[in-house]
Amino acid sequence: MMKSLVLAAALAFGGAALAQAPSSPAKKDLVAKILQEQQPQVENLARQLVSQPAAQLLQRAGSVVAQRVPADQREAMFKDLQAEARKYFDETYPLVREKALKLAPTTVGPVLEANLTEDELRQVLAVMKSPAYAKYQALGGDMQKALGEKLVAEVKDQVEPRVRALDKVMAGKLGIAVPAAAASAGGK
Repeated sequence: MMKSLVLAAALAFGGAALAQAPSSPAKKDLVAKILQEQQPQVENLARQLVSQPAAQLLQRAGSVVAQRVPADQREAMFKDLQAEARKYFDETYPLVREKALKLAPTTVGPVLEANLTEDELRQVLAVMKSPAYAKYQALGGDMQKALGEKLVAEVKDQVEPRVRALDKVMAGKLGIAVPAAAASAGGK
């Protein structure tokens, strides 16, 4: 009876029990190698986390500059704001990058150790180091561009009227008129 209770508990909580099981030195080494291969993706995540708020703030600032800053001062103001955003990025990215690289082994590492066998880790590492995979990843931008261009061409006629309608509704809710350029573009 006791054996069946232990077996049932092990089956019911197997994932948690396996996640806490000690990992072999070979498995830890494979995980470390995979994490090293993933360093560019970790750095990219850090870059995105830092740049996204700056880009959003610049976008919002652009609207305010267009509405509240005299036309002859707008370009200088926007360049100044861009310089501030660049300063923020240059100061903040190294901190976030360093922290992300430090956290990856203690966050991603345990997930890999708990969910992949030594053999699976070897296979993943082999794929990551494959010249064919590197070539495939290098094509990512070209593939995304090709898909994006075709997608825009295919859905442009369906999306543009919806964007114009959204613009009109939002402008109405904000109590502002749709600019003449946008209205004339609506007919195109």
